[in-house]
Amino acid sequence: MIIAYTVFFISLAGLVGFFGLKEWESRSSRVSFPALRQKLDEWAFFLQGVMVALKADAEKIPPEMLHLLRILIHEIALSLASLLRFLSLQAHKLAELVSHKRNFVRRAPRSEFLKKVIDHKNDNKGEVDTFE
Repeated sequence: MIIAYTVFFISLAGLVGFFGLKEWESRSSRVSFPALRQKLDEWAFFLQGVMVALKADAEKIPPEMLHLLRILIHEIALSLASLLRFLSLQAHKLAELVSHKRNFVRRAPRSEFLKKVIDHKNDNKGEVDTFE
């Protein structure tokens, strides 16, 4: 915080000094340090041109970033879809591996009740039971 205050007051003193120098030059009709002033003016115009060019380039950044972000999201979505497809196939393979239907062999029932039901069904093939 102290550094910020120091920089602020030094900048303020510099501005007041420059305005005071400008006022003194206008009253006395003299120019102080003309060679240095010419160089500083050239640098100021050069920096102004650089700032204008940087502003023009900076205006192009948000649309480019948006475009790159869209491409990045698209690539992430495709990668995620590929990963989920792979996991889905692996889940089906695992389900087939643990499923008893893969090697299913029909056996005779062990329950006496089921045996009676099957025998009754086979005995009455084609006949309709009527209950009276």
